[in-house]
Amino acid sequence: MTTGSEAKPANASEVTTDSRRPERSTGPTTSTSEPYRELVEVGLSQGRNAMSIWQELVDQHGFTGAYESVKRFVRKLRGTQSPEARAIIQTAVGEESQVDYGTGPMVRDPQTGKYRRTRLFVLTLGFSRKCIRLLAFRSSARIWAELHEQAFRRLGGATRVVVLDNLKEGVLQPDICDPGLNPLYRDVLAHYGAVAMPCRIQDPDRKGKVESGVGHAQKTPLKGQRFESLQAAQSYLDQWEQRWADKRIHGTTKRQVAAMFAEEKPSLQPLPLEPFRYYQYGERTVHLDGCVEVEAAYYGAPPGWIGRQVQVQWDGLHVRLLDPHGQLLREHLRQQRGRHRIKDEDRPKRTPLGTVQLLARAAKAGPHIGQFSKALYERQAEAAVRRIQGILSFTKKYGVARVDDACVAALELEAYDYRFVRRYLERTSQPPVSLRQVDPLIRQLTLYRDLIDERTEQDTQEPNP
Repeated sequence: MTTGSEAKPANASEVTTDSRRPERSTGPTTSTSEPYRELVEVGLSQGRNAMSIWQELVDQHGFTGAYESVKRFVRKLRGTQSPEARAIIQTAVGEESQVDYGTGPMVRDPQTGKYRRTRLFVLTLGFSRKCIRLLAFRSSARIWAELHEQAFRRLGGATRVVVLDNLKEGVLQPDICDPGLNPLYRDVLAHYGAVAMPCRIQDPDRKGKVESGVGHAQKTPLKGQRFESLQAAQSYLDQWEQRWADKRIHGTTKRQVAAMFAEEKPSLQPLPLEPFRYYQYGERTVHLDGCVEVEAAYYGAPPGWIGRQVQVQWDGLHVRLLDPHGQLLREHLRQQRGRHRIKDEDRPKRTPLGTVQLLARAAKAGPHIGQFSKALYERQAEAAVRRIQGILSFTKKYGVARVDDACVAALELEAYDYRFVRRYLERTSQPPVSLRQVDPLIRQLTLYRDLIDERTEQDTQEPNP
């Protein structure tokens, strides 16, 4: 007879002696970005980063997943990359901004009708990382300065220091200790209370914040984009700046850019009441007559500068002559082409012997010719010598009397100008036609009377047919 305990071994094979729990299925989970694989791959082929792809999926395709999901999916598709170590430069609020150029999108040129590559100007505040991004078709010293001014106006203030590299629009002579700045750029920054601080050559880490801002815009909103106008491209960039760039959490500060800018803005320097008045710039050599040439007009320099170079600034109203250190030498009103503008204290005190003899010849030719020639020389100095010679040459063509009359008219009207005398003589060169009562071509009235009587008598004597 078997007991109950002996019957259990019959089912011994069904007894489990392992106390571990059975393993659950750990198959790979499907990413929320998987349905958008094709769009992500297209973005990666264009060189765009994960942030750019995620923003486009949210804006244009209704993606509801998180950025981290797209970032993991992108990392899976292209593999992980080890980032490079970079230095972190901390700046006080409102103290520093960094500027740089980058490559902008393709935009249709209204002049040629073809797409052309634009330039991307970026100004980044050192404390908040707030960026101002502007697009332009071309660059020059004035455009570079105007972009700074637009950026300051958009920010509502200016920083005290502007860090830049050594591009020609801002730096004429690179030197870490004493760089030679472009005068126009230097004056624009001074108008806003800022100074330029060029980096050491081949030292991009000093302005790494703006370099990051340039790369962020190139890879995120602008990569692979084309626009029909510069205004449309700028509007698109501004909208992206407000929607995404300002609201992002910065990776280093772990704070929102817009919130940090709200903290930094009160520390920016206030804007001046008027914008900067732009001028053109160049270098000129002072000629033997003591003048420099600007757009075919001539402006006097102080004594002692003949043969030396001076800096010249000019706009629509004024011409300014400066020494190599930027100190003002002379300021003149703009003059017409071919005219001279010389201050009285810069005129030579002694009249050259040849000029004295020329003035004596003019006085001998006619009293008013001499007076006009003397007044012309007092106002135009050496530039008047050839003009006095031209007036004397008119005496051979028009006669002394008529030239003297022209000088009388010029003196009365205070028109001390060679061209006035020349035009006066040209317009009065043809004497007026006068009517005379007696002339060989005019017959006497008695002859006309006798002719009429003779014809009427012949008509009365002829018989009727």
